[in-house]
Amino acid sequence: MRVPGKLPVSGTPVQRERGPFELPVLPRLRSMKYAVIAPVAAGTTADPEWIAAYARHVESCGFESIVAVEHAVVMSRYSSVYPYDASGKMELADDCRIPDPLDLMAFLAGQTTRLGLATGVLVLPNHHPVVLAKRLATIDALSGGRLRICAGMGWMREEIEACGAPFEARGRRANEQIEVLRKLWDDTSAEGVDHHGEFFDFEHAKSYPKPVRAGGVPLHIGGHSKAAARRAGRLGNGLQPLGVAGEELASLVALMREEAERAGRDPEALELSLGHLVSKINPDRAAKLAAQGADRIVLAANPTPDLSEACDELSACAERLELS
Repeated sequence: MRVPGKLPVSGTPVQRERGPFELPVLPRLRSMKYAVIAPVAAGTTADPEWIAAYARHVESCGFESIVAVEHAVVMSRYSSVYPYDASGKMELADDCRIPDPLDLMAFLAGQTTRLGLATGVLVLPNHHPVVLAKRLATIDALSGGRLRICAGMGWMREEIEACGAPFEARGRRANEQIEVLRKLWDDTSAEGVDHHGEFFDFEHAKSYPKPVRAGGVPLHIGGHSKAAARRAGRLGNGLQPLGVAGEELASLVALMREEAERAGRDPEALELSLGHLVSKINPDRAAKLAAQGADRIVLAANPTPDLSEACDELSACAERLELS
């Protein structure tokens, strides 16, 4: 997870010829989607009045979606290396109030009418896919199809092992988790669906309600590794690279598209979400991200507990981007 207010700005301009999967900049910029990360570092995302008002303002400003981060637990002592800061430690305080992202999305679904609801990043190893399939489909159905998931493998071994998953096998397990999610969402047979895998095993399973959209809840992959890019190409609906820029970013995007082609999937159907800051994004910077293929810009806001200040920052951003 990357802390709002210190999000790595993915998308330094890459000077190269437009590749076979890239669209011209202007059409991309006209259709650009802008998401806002709920400012968890402010310590207010578990305050129902604060976060409800904030989400309603995100919606009224014309942003596409609001994004919730996840840590099931945070260890006061850990040896794992946080990959998005030179210190190796995440910036969030150990006792920061981090609400469960799916429960938060369900709550915000009732506070808004059209705002997209997303995670970034859901720590996939922390979840059993049979239970997760039900939770995601329920939120999607009750919100009228507004849910989008960005899932990652997680970096904190201590957290993942506390949730009962083997850290070293989390990649293989994630591939199977995604397979289970899609099976349960897609199946409408009289007998139910079977699955016999390395980590999960069941027969004749039925999971209802179904997600609103054909193919289930859109599931993007977040991360900074080649494995994340390959997983997005083979199994995901898109990629959200974290903490990368320049040629490294371009390489991951190309790898995702190549992997999609190898899997017989349409690389043009996969979305790319890149990060920036609410306070610094403007049309020129958005155009530079669009030139790298971005379909969505995920914006980190200043983590202030002052609601008026937080909303004013969003309003100024929306005005610069001419969202409303």
